[in-house]
Amino acid sequence: MTSSTSNTPGAAGTFSVGGEYRVNRIGFGAMRLPTEPGPERKAAVAVARRAVELGVTLIDTAHLYGWGANEELLAEALHPYPDDLLITTKVGVVRGGPEGWAYDARPESLREQVEEGLRRLRTERVGLLQLHRLDPKVPVAEQVGALHDLRREGKIGHIGLSEVTVAELAVARQAAEIASVQNRYNLFDREYEPVLEACEAAGIAFLPGRPVAAAAETGRSAEFAAELGATGPQVLLAWLLARSPVVLPIPGTASLAHLEENLAAADLRLTDAQRRLLDRVTGPDRGADRP
Repeated sequence: MTSSTSNTPGAAGTFSVGGEYRVNRIGFGAMRLPTEPGPERKAAVAVARRAVELGVTLIDTAHLYGWGANEELLAEALHPYPDDLLITTKVGVVRGGPEGWAYDARPESLREQVEEGLRRLRTERVGLLQLHRLDPKVPVAEQVGALHDLRREGKIGHIGLSEVTVAELAVARQAAEIASVQNRYNLFDREYEPVLEACEAAGIAFLPGRPVAAAAETGRSAEFAAELGATGPQVLLAWLLARSPVVLPIPGTASLAHLEENLAAADLRLTDAQRRLLDRVTGPDRGADRP
């Protein structure tokens, strides 16, 4: 490990993941980084490095993202990792099936997937390991229990879940301590609001997937962006940061300009009135208040 970089959290502050990793609240999702050899890969390496230079201390990847190629890209860009950098990866799905992937969270498969991830990331311990999906064919206690065993062996720092319900989170917490949940969530898609509320009550980090909706420039978000001299995506990120102290947005991009734009949202402050109006937004195509 190298010594820690000099990072500034911005006005958004920090959050302690699992009581161990104090991270700046806007992280980086690496899914969109190109991994094929060539100029685009070199640019992707530069984006990952720039994210850390700008204060990112939480980076999200997964086995599914290029079937390990994304993990290898991050290792190329950032290894040896700064002491204050938390990289989270996800396992639980493998190649196959009609959609190109299939569930596989059998204990023996999870162990193999974790070992492969450690090799690709060039580390002996992954700080946060999340189940990409719960396998419907395997009892939740067995899936989480397998990761708990790996944690006791020192291969995993903390355990997280992805795309789960409140009931599934409760069952998983009976098998092991859960440090994070990564569910789809943004201003226009709040299906998992009850899960966020459960995470807030338990002090569990909530990493909203797809934090910046495609319709960022419509409705109230565009109106307030103009008022604040910001962009629509920045307003959406500011809304997420204001929604709960456990929310850790991980916007992804392959653009240096967009990266800097996203991270600048940490210093954006919405007024109480603006937040209340945004809370009432009904969807990306309307931008209108609820009756």
